[in-house]
Amino acid sequence: MIKQLTFAALLGIGGFSLHAQETITGTIEDAGASRLGYAQIYIQETQQGYQADEQGNFKIEDLAPGDYTIVVSLVGYKPEKHTVHVTKGDNGHLVLSLNNRGTQLSDVEVFGAREKQPEKLDQLTRLPLKPSDQIQSISVISDRLIEAQGNLTISDATRNVPGVYTFATYGNQRESMSMRGYRGVPVLKNGVRVNSDFRGTGILADMQGVESIQVLKGASAITQGVATDIGSPGGVINIVTKTPKFVNGGAVSLRVGSWNQVRPAFDVQAVLDKQQTVAFRLNGVYESAGSYRPGVDLQKMYINPSLEWRPDEKTTLTLEMDYMNDTRTPDPGTINMAANDSNAIFAIPYDYFPGFSSNKAITHSSSYTARISRQVADQVYLRASYMTNRLNNDGVTTSFSQGSTRAGSLPELPFNQRYRTIGSSSRVDNNSVVQIDVVGKDINTGGIKHTFMAGVDYRSNFLETGGASMGSLNYVDIIDFNQAFGYKLPSHGYVFIPAQRDEDGNIIADAVTEEAAISLKESSKVSSKQASFGFLAQDVISLTDWAKVFLGVRYSAQTSSSTATSTGYSMGNAWNPQLGLMIAPVKNLNLFASYTNSTSLSGATNLDTLGNELGNQRIDQIELGLKSDWFDHRLRFNLTVYKINNRNMALALYDENWNPTGFYTKGGNDERKGLEVEVLGRPLRNLELVAGYAYIDAQYKEHVAFYPGSAPLNTPKHTANGWVNYMFDFGAIKGLSIGAGAYYIGERPINDWAQTVTHEGIVPGQKPFMIEAYTTLNAQLGYSYKNYGIRLLANNILNKVGYNAYRTSFINQTDPRNFAAVLTYNF
Repeated sequence: MIKQLTFAALLGIGGFSLHAQETITGTIEDAGASRLGYAQIYIQETQQGYQADEQGNFKIEDLAPGDYTIVVSLVGYKPEKHTVHVTKGDNGHLVLSLNNRGTQLSDVEVFGAREKQPEKLDQLTRLPLKPSDQIQSISVISDRLIEAQGNLTISDATRNVPGVYTFATYGNQRESMSMRGYRGVPVLKNGVRVNSDFRGTGILADMQGVESIQVLKGASAITQGVATDIGSPGGVINIVTKTPKFVNGGAVSLRVGSWNQVRPAFDVQAVLDKQQTVAFRLNGVYESAGSYRPGVDLQKMYINPSLEWRPDEKTTLTLEMDYMNDTRTPDPGTINMAANDSNAIFAIPYDYFPGFSSNKAITHSSSYTARISRQVADQVYLRASYMTNRLNNDGVTTSFSQGSTRAGSLPELPFNQRYRTIGSSSRVDNNSVVQIDVVGKDINTGGIKHTFMAGVDYRSNFLETGGASMGSLNYVDIIDFNQAFGYKLPSHGYVFIPAQRDEDGNIIADAVTEEAAISLKESSKVSSKQASFGFLAQDVISLTDWAKVFLGVRYSAQTSSSTATSTGYSMGNAWNPQLGLMIAPVKNLNLFASYTNSTSLSGATNLDTLGNELGNQRIDQIELGLKSDWFDHRLRFNLTVYKINNRNMALALYDENWNPTGFYTKGGNDERKGLEVEVLGRPLRNLELVAGYAYIDAQYKEHVAFYPGSAPLNTPKHTANGWVNYMFDFGAIKGLSIGAGAYYIGERPINDWAQTVTHEGIVPGQKPFMIEAYTTLNAQLGYSYKNYGIRLLANNILNKVGYNAYRTSFINQTDPRNFAAVLTYNF
């Protein structure tokens, strides 16, 4: 008797029974019933490997009765694992059907796998729960969505998450992200900090090696420890790099686009042994590009190798590394041609560049990760990991100055003119994290189910910054934004020599401007060290099938030192709780409420004018929401409302000449509250949908420095995003996909509205102007046939001009309309 069984590659692990005595025969076919030659067949129990012939036929002989696990793999196809029961009796014949990886509809959705915990999310949350079962707002952007949209930056990818927006690019040198009204939220790579600057000045990353981007909103003290950034209460963004999937194959691609962009990339992975216990993966990309402005270019190289070893069913060891070398021309942007209470941002023609083409910003970033997981009991496992990141930045940038009427400054210029100066900066930023957790899932004690973890972590950071600048009265040249100007650095600059006066104040020598060499004077380097230890425990208690209680607590201790202060080491500690309740009144609908707080030790030892220490800052957060799945988990709808109060933030006190006094004051109560809505998934088999909206009400309240009710700089009240993609899998247009999306960011203040001087450039009492809202529209058209694919991308189709700004020091335009084509070959 012959039993013929067909298995599709999308079904994952299959099981069946086969009557045989000594021999199994079979054939391998693709989804169209065409034979696939030379596929690999491996039997785990006997550790024997076989190969199909050129017609896809195979034969396995000399099998004793029993159960066997057969793994079938072929380059360019998803491997299949099947359970076979062999008994004495009839011989059998198998027909195994595999789908081509290049044309299949993946189980991985745009926001991760359905009904599963996204890979490595527990590295961030420390709990083995999928996002819908967490009492925090968590979004996961998969590599499928990143690839479909052609995203190349963190800003591009995170626009798919409501309420996440770019704070500033500081002259297009890096990306600083914000959410929930907090600037510069921490960006992690595989769970470790990349940039430790408390202001969150941003990083650069390449999307080629990204498996997913995980966005955890709100206070994250329970897993991340004490807040070390201005943006820490807003949440964290974790970039997860790619690791082996235990398949043989890969892909190569070439992207060409506007402004001479050329970007070849590759992604190769392989199983290294017949037992399928060791796998390797290697990603890489090179990019060369210009800009819509002359004199601006980019050169980038990125590589991402990883190795995973599964010595037995209970143990997994993963090693990861990535390295990026990015060299680009900083773009100082444009200027505001009026006082800062009026929006007069000047739109520079695209054939002008206000910087110097010889200026470069160079970034070297490397990260290393080692993770091991060991099942120690049926429902308990041990997880340990070490992550480290090394960041080096060196750059020369252009700055603008209008001058001032103050003594010791360059003479004040009209609004349309600026002095151009150059300066250099350097940065070494080394961060490391060690985590050790014991995790238990679905453990019953007295009729109550627990999912818990207990862990420790140790974090260390070394930061060294330096810089050099021209003298306070030196400059390169003066440019008029209403007239043509060049971007080549001149051979000499100028120095302004103020008028000389006698003892009675009479001018005895007029002010003059003279030629001077362009030279930079280095400042002393400043270094700091920081180390923190944390112990945490979390327990998710299932009281019933529809009610869960979340309990968590963390203790953190931190020591820090800096050469910039004379106080030596500072020490501090904090306890941070987490309490939550989740109920499921109906299936696939989770309602949750939570309270948590976090603590910032930054500025705790700063003194007020009476000599008293200001003490720790405390951030309290209340969050309510619902998480739901619809249409057999194909569509998700999430709604979150929150309120965050940041109390006693230390603010520096300045004198009337903007000079720091060395004293500080408590900042009062900063409040953020808002609403976030997201809809995502695949409502129809071939239709993908991502949409979101966020309302942010961020304001200074009961504040001594800022006007009550005013919003922090660069905080919009409204953001919205949407993306729709349809994939055809029938007829002559099989393999075609069409997608389109939009992103909206509302108006936002260019600066803080302050009653006193809080930062350079702020005029007390001057209400800052609003940067205008803008909407960008993007689209993609893709087609795949067998192993080949092509994707056409159109970005900012309506050529809308928008700006991101850091106060008025950097006002940078979003990219104008641009196009790209991506050719891909899967093997």
